[in-house]
Amino acid sequence: MAIVEVKVPQLSESVAEGTLLNWKKKPGETVAIDEILVEIETDKVVLEVPAPSAGVMAQIVKNDGESVVSEEVIARIDSEGQAQVSPLAVTQIVTNAPAAPAAAASASKSDVAMPAAAKLLAEKGLTTADVAGTGKDGRVTKGDVLAAGAKPAVAAPVAVAAAPSVAKPLPAVAAPAAMNLGDRPEQRVPMTRLRARVAERLLQSQATNAILTTFNEVNMAPVMEMRKKFQEKFEKEHGVKLGFMSFFVKAAVAALKKYPVLNASVDGNDIVYHGYFDIGIAVGSPRGLVVPIIRNADQLSFADIEKKIAEFGQKAKEGKISLDDLTGGTFSISNGGTFGSMLSTPIINPPQSAILGVHATKDRAVVENGQVVVRPINYLAMSYDHRIIDGREAVLGLVTMKEALEDPSRLLFDI
Repeated sequence: MAIVEVKVPQLSESVAEGTLLNWKKKPGETVAIDEILVEIETDKVVLEVPAPSAGVMAQIVKNDGESVVSEEVIARIDSEGQAQVSPLAVTQIVTNAPAAPAAAASASKSDVAMPAAAKLLAEKGLTTADVAGTGKDGRVTKGDVLAAGAKPAVAAPVAVAAAPSVAKPLPAVAAPAAMNLGDRPEQRVPMTRLRARVAERLLQSQATNAILTTFNEVNMAPVMEMRKKFQEKFEKEHGVKLGFMSFFVKAAVAALKKYPVLNASVDGNDIVYHGYFDIGIAVGSPRGLVVPIIRNADQLSFADIEKKIAEFGQKAKEGKISLDDLTGGTFSISNGGTFGSMLSTPIINPPQSAILGVHATKDRAVVENGQVVVRPINYLAMSYDHRIIDGREAVLGLVTMKEALEDPSRLLFDI
């Protein structure tokens, strides 16, 4: 037997630990080299753990839902082994301690218990002989186990033989715990690591920054006309659609160049002025909000920016955003208009000092030269840290963005 250890990938310095999601392989099953065995959720991203060797899964050391740290051994692969024939022979080893009789008895009868019931039987030290089954063909259900009452759980860890479908649930993504309250039901669902981290950073931002927000309105007609005129040629030439976000990124960079303090950050009693423009774009994902970074945005073309935004959107949808994608950033843009928001006050993403909120563009009545006309208007909101950014810089910075969007040709001449 040649054993190969499966370890947690090296996490970044800012990530202390992660949580194992569902194992894709069970002990006794064949494993191909580089096949994804399990995913690890951190407070920033979800990492995939590939198999370092081909063979047979010999042992799972850490179960679904458990916390792990960098380089920790979570499983072992027998690189010379062969897959077991009977799935009921699969054994998930959690300790070298001898199996307790109650747990062993329960496992031996797991074929007449539903998966959730089999797990609960083992936890409560019961067997199927102790519970009357009300399920199909006399199967024991989870409700049957709960109704039978709990016995003292076995104190020492045991090696439990279980059917392949029985797995320890993941607390962060477990099915909601429903409470029977008649016509007023409730569900209690634990936060994922990502959601908890977002909550922590939002509270940190509000507690440490002196946040103010300034607003302005933008006539988006010039941008919309330019986009309509060049959309077809742009997509044919670059293989990506011309969206509005690239205009907002370019307009933001123009303002940051003119008022560098908007691109700065606070470090103790120092103000750090960044000589580069790394723009964070807030993107929604199935697991929560993430802010990947468009690096050196001032050096990128409209096509480069649109490609990066499309790439981030796809990665977020598939849960493939990497730690490197999220690291850094000197200024952020949040587009609530995607969901129909008319106005908001975005929260600064620490350690940055300002963030631009973009909203839905709607036809509105405005006054031009004494006449009421209809224009496609977008309300912009910029939140800023008043500790280092005065109202003057914030207001003029937002005006610069407004001017760039209402006359996009300014962006070509950097004026």
